Amino acid sequence: MVFSKLISSDIQNYINQNLNSDLTKLLLKKSPFPDVSMQEIVQQIKGRKTAEKKFPFLTKEGIIFPPNLNLEQASSQSTAEYKAQNLTGKSFLDLTCGFGIDAYFLSKNFDEVTLIEQNPELISIVENNWKTLDRKANFINENLEQFLESLRESQTDNGKIFDIVYLDPARRDQQNKKKFLLEDLSPNLLEIQEKLHSITDKIIVKLSPLIDISYLISELKNITEIQIIAVRNEVKELVLIIENKVNKDAEIRCVNLESDEPEFSFNFNDEKSAKSEFSKSLNFIYIPNNSILKAGAFNIISERFGLKKLHPNTHFYASEHNIENFPGRVLQIEKIEAKELKKGERFNIVSKNYPLKPDEIKKKYKLNDGGNHYLIFTQSVNGKEILKSI
Repeated sequence: MVFSKLISSDIQNYINQNLNSDLTKLLLKKSPFPDVSMQEIVQQIKGRKTAEKKFPFLTKEGIIFPPNLNLEQASSQSTAEYKAQNLTGKSFLDLTCGFGIDAYFLSKNFDEVTLIEQNPELISIVENNWKTLDRKANFINENLEQFLESLRESQTDNGKIFDIVYLDPARRDQQNKKKFLLEDLSPNLLEIQEKLHSITDKIIVKLSPLIDISYLISELKNITEIQIIAVRNEVKELVLIIENKVNKDAEIRCVNLESDEPEFSFNFNDEKSAKSEFSKSLNFIYIPNNSILKAGAFNIISERFGLKKLHPNTHFYASEHNIENFPGRVLQIEKIEAKELKKGERFNIVSKNYPLKPDEIKKKYKLNDGGNHYLIFTQSVNGKEILKSI
């Protein structure tokens, strides 16, 4: 395969020398290597530059990168490391290996690792990279349904084969349209859940962050934990932990990686019973990070921190005095009137439960983006408010 030639020292040196080159211009040049095209070299440069930001442990010679789509779909190093916390055991199985980022970290504390990937070139790239990183695994190029069927036929008793089974179902159809319902994913978790429980007691599933949590809990049995993982306040992943024959309310863990915000955990049913008190804006405004908003922890966050909510439809919170260790942004504010705004002033504008969007606000009041202060257009139980951070 061509990728085996890409690890030669001459080509690796050429890649290193051109990491900061204009790739559009580089593509127009003739490759200096007869057996490797310039398109293939540029793809490796793109992969190396992606790795610098997304998975820096792969920024070393001898690593091969797949096409852009596989790089985009792969988890980041930080999200993979988070998911891997406290995972240990004898045997680990990844049924949808892809580029292998999740598998690399999740399987670190397991004695035996098995990786399934139906794309032959991709599993070969993963095998090359793991050998370069001095990590061992069983690399199997097979469709996961076929693999599960072969396991079923070979099982002689009801003993569990794997301590943990991990999968990341494909979330796009053949027309590249995004899919969100469980029955539309590949594989369909609803169809194979019982098969998976015949080989393991613990399943970990990575899903789209857009999928509805209530829907998941209503459709899947034995969910013990839901992880909502944001990176710098952008929700990247929703991860399920499903444990066979464990019947308890799902714990929801909200985390904002690459920030200094604490993790926030709550029981799914606790949110249903929690109640918020409402208030006009006070001295401090609290804006939960997006992992908490995705979790729908609108009342439990208020109750847990002793905060007043501004309005039933405004997920901002208020207090007279600063509350520490809040998982989100905390702003000391003052209430102002629209007539106090001056043309050309710079603000970071936030609009929540307010008729105008930030761009419309900027246009109406002739404001500019930026500066050191926030300007919040929102609504409390007392009506519309404009709040300025101090």
